[in-house]
Amino acid sequence: MVSVMEMVRLAKEQVENLSPADVAREVQDGEVVLVDVREPEETAGGVIPGALLAPRGMLEFHADPATKYHLAPLRPDRRVILYCAAGSRSALGARALKELGYANVAHLDGGVEAWRHEGRPLAAVGEVAR
Repeated sequence: MVSVMEMVRLAKEQVENLSPADVAREVQDGEVVLVDVREPEETAGGVIPGALLAPRGMLEFHADPATKYHLAPLRPDRRVILYCAAGSRSALGARALKELGYANVAHLDGGVEAWRHEGRPLAAVGEVAR
């Protein structure tokens, strides 16, 4: 049996790991779909501006156009960057999206904690994309 932390380690080896500076640069360029995979109660302290909210438990359903839960901005032909609190769930989610055919997917290593640690801005949930 493999542990969840081993699964996270393996996922991080298989996906692109970005720093907060990398993510900020891509968000500023505007050609990225930024996805917060945290649970709704975790977003009370704020989210990265412009993020789409798609909790990890629903990510594959939100990403698959064949489901009734699909979120239109999530498309396999777009650059997608995931983040969570510390970078574990986003790594697992990025690997899952790759399995769904998303070729240009990455995650914020260190999550919103790393983003906040660098003093980068957060927005209230009502100010982000849905």
